[in-house]
Amino acid sequence: MLINHVQQLIGNTPLIDLPVTVPNGSHIYAKLEMFNPGGSIKDRLGAYLVQDGIQRGHINNTTTIIEPTAGNTGIGLALATQAHDLRTILVVPEKFSMEKQVLMQALGAEIVHTPSEQGIKGAIKKAEQLAQEIPNSYVPMQFKNPANPAAYYHSLAPEIIADLSQPITAFVAGAGSGGTFAGIAAYLQEQDAATKAIVVEPAGSILNGGPAHAHRTEGIGVEFIPPFFEHLRIDQTLTISDNDAFAQVRQLARHHGLFVGSSSGAALAASLQLAATLPANSTIVTVFPDSSERYLSQNIYSN
Repeated sequence: MLINHVQQLIGNTPLIDLPVTVPNGSHIYAKLEMFNPGGSIKDRLGAYLVQDGIQRGHINNTTTIIEPTAGNTGIGLALATQAHDLRTILVVPEKFSMEKQVLMQALGAEIVHTPSEQGIKGAIKKAEQLAQEIPNSYVPMQFKNPANPAAYYHSLAPEIIADLSQPITAFVAGAGSGGTFAGIAAYLQEQDAATKAIVVEPAGSILNGGPAHAHRTEGIGVEFIPPFFEHLRIDQTLTISDNDAFAQVRQLARHHGLFVGSSSGAALAASLQLAATLPANSTIVTVFPDSSERYLSQNIYSN
């Protein structure tokens, strides 16, 4: 396959029928989003946010892009803005993986840190402050921009339908900004109203009503309810412990040659838990957002 730009490699990622033992003879299919050129599902979002900003007149050839991010969206944005030679400032809480931050900088982005204890809310506040100070700047703001779920509604979700010939019993995925889950769930439920939408969070996230606290599982977990969930039918929320998520990460590497991040481990743990409650021979679809290589400094494979 001959290409002219690395962005042509975004999307059309493999869908794997996971070779794991699933209760009730069901199957779990996972989208392997680490095969995007920037290594994660957020390559789709970065490209879509930039194109949407250009079309809406928010971005021209001298605009500075500013975004609060836990890492993968920053990488996806930096990859997209690189193609337009745009200055990019990414506001990142200090606690997130150094590998992601190195990759953002390798793509030409500038990093601004905020205190870990302020979480993503602190990064959002700092990004908004920088936008006030820097002329001709634009904050796509993934956490409330409708282009976030639209990115997945128009790309990843149709790929799932194209790859599977059978009805989808349940869609299971984690939520950080909530855009990935909302965009895919909305599309799949439009195709088949019987498809259940199951959102996954780590212990320490607030969707199930538990208290907010720190967790090792990166990329998912919320400090506030995503606005994209307001009109979305969510059938169930499953809260997965860090231990269960990381156990699945280790199992996928050791037995199936899949190097995935902790949010993928949580998605698999939730899918297996759900399968035990569904009818026999159900079809479960999930998403593995990124790979484990960007979390090695976080000892992702340690017990």
